[in-house]
Amino acid sequence: MNEPNTNYDSPWKEIIEEYFPQFIEFFFYDAYVEIDWERPYEFLDTELQQLEPDAEIGKRLVDKVAKVWLLNGEEAWVLIHVEVQGQYDSKFPQRMYIYNYRLFDRHKKRVISLAVLADNDVNWRPQSYGYQLGGCRVSLEFPTVKLLDYEAQWQTLEETENPFGLVVMAHLKTKATSQNPESRLQWKLRLVRSLFAKGYNREEIIGLFRFIDWIMFLPKELADSFKVELRNDEEVNRMRYVTSIERLAKEEGVIETLRESVIETLATRFEEVPIRVVEAVNEIDDVAVLKSLFRRAILVSSMAEFEDDLTAF
Repeated sequence: MNEPNTNYDSPWKEIIEEYFPQFIEFFFYDAYVEIDWERPYEFLDTELQQLEPDAEIGKRLVDKVAKVWLLNGEEAWVLIHVEVQGQYDSKFPQRMYIYNYRLFDRHKKRVISLAVLADNDVNWRPQSYGYQLGGCRVSLEFPTVKLLDYEAQWQTLEETENPFGLVVMAHLKTKATSQNPESRLQWKLRLVRSLFAKGYNREEIIGLFRFIDWIMFLPKELADSFKVELRNDEEVNRMRYVTSIERLAKEEGVIETLRESVIETLATRFEEVPIRVVEAVNEIDDVAVLKSLFRRAILVSSMAEFEDDLTAF
């Protein structure tokens, strides 16, 4: 089981949108206490099309833009960058700066730039970008959290009721078990079972299960074992929502997101996606097939090769 099998981008995008206040509270408390959460916030991802400084933006990042209201009544913007693929990137601080000033320039509103790093280099901690020339100085400092740091806070992750405790555990264990699918199965079961112990409501359980199930990809045989264990839990412990979460993989929202992931990946790699391919992908409602096609979209060397794979399903 290789790391490319794991799609980090889409699950992180979905979980941030679903639990935005909890995300800010868990990772960036200083920003959390500045925002008026009684007023509605709004995600405006179309803004990213105006902010991207080059074509490579977004390939390694989960980027979210949200419009919020501060406690002082001021409208502000929140820029979130999650380095989900976990790769060192020397241009990351510069991108943080470019996103920030372009958003400010477009709206003339103050901007909060936030970064979550999931790489494996404990020493890489970009927190600023700046330069000076001819007596002129330009700089941006931005708060950064490092997911690696939470390894030393595992008990806190287990005890917190904030859903991002489970999100971080799932992410860290996904990366730690990239070469050990049996261990991933056990951790996946442990994390899913903990959903019920924390007293979450049905919607919260479903949302968090979707993230865990999506990110902690298992080979088919172990995925089947996972389902058997869930059924046993349901029978023994009368866990009311187990049957519901087993069916999550068939929910239209998940299917639609997978379809979009396949098409967007192809568009990023090959620029144009034939309408026949788009239509064929949009007709597929089997999650296992869509996950397989998503992996193929990442790995194939040409659009023709992908179309050959598509006709096999």
